[in-house]
Amino acid sequence: MKTDVLIIGGSAAGLVSAMTAKSCNPDKQVTLIRKEEKVMIPCGIPYIFGTVGTSEKNILPDAGLEKLGVNIVIDEVLSVDAAAKSCKTKKGDTCQYDKLIFATGSLPQLMTFIPGYDKENVFTVPKNKVYLDALQEKLNAMKKVIVIGAGFIGVEISDELSKKDKEVTLIELLPEVMATAFDPEFSKLAESALTERGVRVMTGIVVKEIIGKKAVEGVLLQDGTRLDADAVIMSTGYKPNTDLAKESGLKLNPYGFIEVDRYMRTNLEDVFAAGDCAEKREFSTGKLSKIMLASTACAEARVAALNLYELATVNTFRGTIGIYSTNIGKSSYAVAGLTENMAKADKFHIVTGSFSGVDRHPACLEDSSPQIVKLIVQKKSGAVLGGEVYGGKSVGELINVIGFAIQANMTVNDLLVAQIGTQPMLTASPAAYPLIKAAEICAKAMK
Repeated sequence: MKTDVLIIGGSAAGLVSAMTAKSCNPDKQVTLIRKEEKVMIPCGIPYIFGTVGTSEKNILPDAGLEKLGVNIVIDEVLSVDAAAKSCKTKKGDTCQYDKLIFATGSLPQLMTFIPGYDKENVFTVPKNKVYLDALQEKLNAMKKVIVIGAGFIGVEISDELSKKDKEVTLIELLPEVMATAFDPEFSKLAESALTERGVRVMTGIVVKEIIGKKAVEGVLLQDGTRLDADAVIMSTGYKPNTDLAKESGLKLNPYGFIEVDRYMRTNLEDVFAAGDCAEKREFSTGKLSKIMLASTACAEARVAALNLYELATVNTFRGTIGIYSTNIGKSSYAVAGLTENMAKADKFHIVTGSFSGVDRHPACLEDSSPQIVKLIVQKKSGAVLGGEVYGGKSVGELINVIGFAIQANMTVNDLLVAQIGTQPMLTASPAAYPLIKAAEICAKAMK
């Protein structure tokens, strides 16, 4: 087999890089090789256990790839010879390419240092439909579930399983849930929402051992407490899937990600990388980052594909902002950029401003929700470094606006004079728009 552009991996970065490469180079043959017959929507995985109900309703469609004429191959790449520009697959085929994009994604980080991690009914959360279908079937017959790790996936899975009348205990080593993403005041709001919805939340807790003979019977905590369980789900983060890249001669950074420049080029000629497997740097600090997000993966994939045949200085990836959002019942939580704690740890001189309002006007409208906006701003320049939002579903788009402000190096003054469209049924009042009011508070603190 011969192709102009070869993409290894079919999740978010693979999909977007293939579509972008073909759209921008319609005369080139683009081939995507992936292991999975059906690819999961990564961010939708927790919801197959409750709201969505089945993995079949959480599939990344191939229609866009097929319509453009991308060649999809279900196989596994076992080796890459970068000098010969070829790869060999599990089915015994050889593929010659001109340009190559690694989009091999990430794998669950298994806590092997916890005794009992390998017992029956200890699960992880991979982006693998076959595994997840088997997990869902097993969980249907179980009552008591312990989730270890209260990041976004752990929080969302816990909430979804609680909807299915499971007795769910969520255990987190750090003092609050989602503590690596939010400042404490927002984490505590999320923890309260989880508790109200029936999830038992235990923070600042060390899991000593997963106990049971052959299968899980419970969890032993550091203080000697035993918690009974039918299943344990380890939601303890992900690691870059870069073994193939390393074997192919690509340089990895200290965190195990493929080293890339701002065009997503690797150390090997005509080889690019994008998505969870590719190196990340924080937007505001330039420090190496472990952030893995589908939105970041898609942005990197576009950059890689746009620079395959001709570099363009306008098409570069300048660092991950880290824009997250999640929903627990009627409340939603979102964050972009640096939190207050992160900014202080990096020695930024900052001011913060928080404003509590509502997302409709008047507030008596049926679907109005409280809304809290917090901004983190450089004291001297007024540059927006980060923001956090609590409220209804409108926070999902509002945090994107804050993300745009960070990426565009906007200042508090830019926000103060920002022109916004408002409508009673759709937005907060123009006189009390929480984002702009938070900016006002920051401006006062800068004086």
